[in-house]
Amino acid sequence: MPIPITIPRLGWSMDEGVFGEWLRADGDTVESGEPVFSLESDKAVQDIEAVDSGTLHILLDGPGEGDTVTVGTLIAFLLEHGEGPPTDADIAAARSSAAVEDAGQLSPVETSSAPAADSLDSTAVSELMAATPRRLITPRAARLAGQLGVDWSDLTGTGRNGRIRERDIRAAVQQSGSLSDHGSGAGRETAGITTSSLRRTIAERMLHSGQTTAPVTLTTRVDATNLVGLREQFKVRNADIVPAYHDIIAKLAAGALRRHPVMNSQWQNGEIVAPDGVHIGIAVDTEAGLLVPVIRDCDRLSLPDVACRSSELITRVRERKCSSEELSGGTFSITNLGAFGIDTFTPIINTPQTAVLGIGAIRREPVVLGDDCIEPRDQLTLSLTFDHQVVDGAPAARFLQDLASSLESPAPHLIG
Repeated sequence: MPIPITIPRLGWSMDEGVFGEWLRADGDTVESGEPVFSLESDKAVQDIEAVDSGTLHILLDGPGEGDTVTVGTLIAFLLEHGEGPPTDADIAAARSSAAVEDAGQLSPVETSSAPAADSLDSTAVSELMAATPRRLITPRAARLAGQLGVDWSDLTGTGRNGRIRERDIRAAVQQSGSLSDHGSGAGRETAGITTSSLRRTIAERMLHSGQTTAPVTLTTRVDATNLVGLREQFKVRNADIVPAYHDIIAKLAAGALRRHPVMNSQWQNGEIVAPDGVHIGIAVDTEAGLLVPVIRDCDRLSLPDVACRSSELITRVRERKCSSEELSGGTFSITNLGAFGIDTFTPIINTPQTAVLGIGAIRREPVVLGDDCIEPRDQLTLSLTFDHQVVDGAPAARFLQDLASSLESPAPHLIG
């Protein structure tokens, strides 16, 4: 019996993706676990593996490189040895089944009062869909329609089975010439800007953070002279790996998190949850948008290992080759704007994490030391945003004080 291959959902917010390429040709024998095609989500490009073995049969209308594909779309089959191509009935049944499964996953808004699809078999669903016209709309599209005041009941969607998507709502607004009505001022025309799925995901996560946390930001000045000197030592010794400042700070922060475990905890369903390790996320600016790959068990790694892993992740994430696993599971995040000359800022918590550390620019400045002696010293500002639901100001301040102390004398904290 032909085994259908459909577009998988690579993340909870994924409605569609961009097809990369076929990694096996039509007619190839594929073993379970072998990659069949690549798919780009809003976070990364991933190779999709076969869940069974058989001969690959790609549909004539299967996607090509760069095509936008909706989650659940039927694109191919796996055939048993000697089995003929799928019949039209096989294809229709597989698409019907995929549509029902996808509808359940996406929780579409329906204008029909028909019985729930998951309570029917495939034949009944097919008959119901043929007899009862329905309007399906993705949750995102429904939310956008509500924000823009668009009546979508008469729209024809471009998604599978006529599903209305965000692009359909935006197209309806542009066609009606009402886009300028939603600007910030009367009579002001607003040019439409194409928004990527990654940008939408970032926007939703930032909004979610603001709505579900009680953020407070603390800042402190740190004497970074020894930190700068330590990194210079790696350069002078022509070390194979020269840690970046964020690598050293990540390693020291991991040690401080181990000493202050509440800062490494997470707020989930009204409870404080302790993760299984110290996993540091490093915010990376990419052409596609901000992504945060995770250095796992950072407190257990040596500084060279942290630097090596950090460099690998940054390269992979900028090439959009990081997996979902490499972009999830962080327990604390670090974001560095020092390269842009920024001293202090208010970083946003990457929920469900409790805190995020912002790194400012390192500046050589005159500093008053003991006996009113003035010396040039390297100064660094740290900005710590924490969730007041999880931790109070004093414990957060003690964590930041501990981290600042280790940054001012980093070498002893990096031994072992």
